[in-house]
Amino acid sequence: MKRIKNNILLLVIVLLTGITAMAQTTTAKDSSSNLNSTKMKTYLIERDIPNAGKLTPEQLKAISQKSCSVLQHMGPQIQWIQSYVTGDKIFCVYKAENEDLIREHAKEGGFPANVITEISTTISPATAKQ
Repeated sequence: MKRIKNNILLLVIVLLTGITAMAQTTTAKDSSSNLNSTKMKTYLIERDIPNAGKLTPEQLKAISQKSCSVLQHMGPQIQWIQSYVTGDKIFCVYKAENEDLIREHAKEGGFPANVITEISTTISPATAKQ
């Protein structure tokens, strides 16, 4: 039953990511044309963090600041889009040139990256109308 709930949660996250990605398409196109780099891929990172849902706003702020600091050091080939905090996990959406950058960010930041999944495409309620 817990596995089914996790799979449903993962599906919801992917759907929400699609909505976010659609809203960010114009900005991403504008930014990528200035970077002259390889195409960014979208990744969903599952981080096992016991009691993540009980982290205080201050703790979440500190984690966010650490992540942003590492990202700034790594450069524009990796971007944090957003994260979803659940009971014992944090699901993060990143754009990066490759999976190795995701692993490097996790190592440098001191966060787990238990599962890294490349998102091949996104769907949303708008998909049903096309």
